[in-house]
Amino acid sequence: MTAKEFNQVKLLFICSRNQWRSPTAERLFDRFSNYAARSAGTETGARIKVTAGHVGWADMIFVMEKKHKRRLEAQFADILSDKKLVCLNIPDDYAFMEPALIDCLKATLSLHIEVPKDTE
Repeated sequence: MTAKEFNQVKLLFICSRNQWRSPTAERLFDRFSNYAARSAGTETGARIKVTAGHVGWADMIFVMEKKHKRRLEAQFADILSDKKLVCLNIPDDYAFMEPALIDCLKATLSLHIEVPKDTE
């Protein structure tokens, strides 16, 4: 692990199919040196399905809806105890990188982490 990786906060973003909301959040944060970002989905047909490896890797986990939180707690209860798990309450009403989704992500995430100014 490099010094840069050691100092990064690892953010995991979760939605249902890992197509729009969580990949948008990952894209917003993956280019900032103080964050490492990944995304995954909870459904069987997800582009990237969340695994114990994802959960174990993350410092903070952001889910888009309460159902995602319930699914993670049911499947990974044993490794979630020391993780910060936050529900953003962002409905599945947006397309990938849609400006309204980006605004919503910035607003809700800024309550929990520092959102860099140039997250466009």
